Amino acid sequence: MTPRQPAGTTFSSARLVAAGIFLSRIAGFARDIIFAKYLGNSGYASAFRGALRMPNVLQNLLGEGTLSASFIPVYSKLLEKGDDEAAGKLAGAIFALLLAVAGGLSLFGALMAPVLVSVFLPGFEGEMREITIICTRIIFPMTGILVLSAWALGILNSHRRFFVSYTAPVLWNAAIITVLLVFGARLDQRGLVIALSWGALVGGALQFLVQVPWILRLQRGMRLHWDLKSNGAATVIRNAGPAIMGRGVVQLSGWADMFLASFLFAGAVAALSYAQTFYMLPVSLFGMSIAAAELPELSRAGGTDAEPVRTRVAAGLRQMAVFVVPSVIGYLAFGDIIIGAMYQRDAFTRADTILVYLILAGYSIGLLASTATRLYSSALYALNDTKTPARIAVMRVATSAILGATLMLLLEPVTVRGITLSIGPGVTVLGNPIGAAGLAAGAGIAAWLEWILLRRALARRIGDASAGSVLFRLVLAAILAAAAARGLLYVLPPLPLIISLLVVMAPFGLLYFALASLFGVGEVRTALARFRRVRR
Repeated sequence: MTPRQPAGTTFSSARLVAAGIFLSRIAGFARDIIFAKYLGNSGYASAFRGALRMPNVLQNLLGEGTLSASFIPVYSKLLEKGDDEAAGKLAGAIFALLLAVAGGLSLFGALMAPVLVSVFLPGFEGEMREITIICTRIIFPMTGILVLSAWALGILNSHRRFFVSYTAPVLWNAAIITVLLVFGARLDQRGLVIALSWGALVGGALQFLVQVPWILRLQRGMRLHWDLKSNGAATVIRNAGPAIMGRGVVQLSGWADMFLASFLFAGAVAALSYAQTFYMLPVSLFGMSIAAAELPELSRAGGTDAEPVRTRVAAGLRQMAVFVVPSVIGYLAFGDIIIGAMYQRDAFTRADTILVYLILAGYSIGLLASTATRLYSSALYALNDTKTPARIAVMRVATSAILGATLMLLLEPVTVRGITLSIGPGVTVLGNPIGAAGLAAGAGIAAWLEWILLRRALARRIGDASAGSVLFRLVLAAILAAAAARGLLYVLPPLPLIISLLVVMAPFGLLYFALASLFGVGEVRTALARFRRVRR
């Protein structure tokens, strides 16, 4: 047995996770900027986005979310006990299981691509349907590889090696960027999306392989073997069932949006994906980073005493709020400028910018709730409760689907097999119908239902854990800062979008932190103190 590992801290571990995620998200933005340049909101862009999303169901069902709920708590506790031999056996057994399941499902998905496209994207017809089938067949095996990459992430996170696993997606983005730069001006849009599908497959392999040396160094005694009856493996599999159900329900929510969006105008699916890229940035940087860093520590602390868990959750929520609150206000106040500066060129028009902005605004309604629920779920996972998040996910998804479909039909009529469905006159902005924004708003509202229910469920186990009164002060600081920054654009002459972005975002960020510190937010004062020490 090895000595017990030193305890981690939320700040240092989350900082490593956030740094890795930041690099991968920057690479993702670079990918999307070039993607928008060549494909814009075209039908081919939607076909590729749909094909990429379809096999991601497999990745999300068996990947990071499920392993975080089932594998990391059990594996972390074995490490805490110093039982490296048992931890190595567990890691090898779970890898063997994932390899078999993900491999079989990847093959099935590639063979059944025409059926999957018909089921999940029934609004795609003709050329859009055919190219989506081709891309899906190429991409589907990639998701099996990314499931194994999520296993590697679980191992590394449990050993408090956060940076490499969250940086690994940079290689996936780099592979797609390379294809865009090499073939973007040489191929037509049809040929380009096929080439991009092969690039995604290669990138998935690179994302997994870069983590392998670290795994072998940390688990020298690990051996692949089929042993699903040991206590550790049995516990992981037992906990994985509700986790997979919960993830599956979440996937149904995403697919409900894609299903409905496939009936909207040709660029709707692509527009949703562009908006989700921005939406996921704060979720990943400030929600996933803290939740991922905290899960191993919560698992180690999750004994009979609820106080350590409650303390860590409350501290994590306050840290999240410091950065997520300005993200929400910033997207609402400056979303059109941000999206325009990033994407508005060549095939991506001003009308596309406004559509994506409206979708992003809809998602932003639930941004704070979505990040907080990541930590609430991690706390329940650490307490070996995977069923409660799954049950609550069902309610959230049902709410999202009902609200989203209602708002979508209010904003944009839908024609299905010659029958027009509508509950309103429809709304267009710069010529684009905006039904997709209704789908996003439904998801944003439903996120708050999940937040309320998860908070109550966790409070019954550990007592109330929330950000407290700090939230009001942060919101006030962000609103005042945004109003002042946006006001600058009204007193200055018209500026290029990229200059406008710099003009508003720098004052917004500086003023927000200054006001939050003035309002007595301790986490902001601590962060500013750390920054001053680093500068010295």
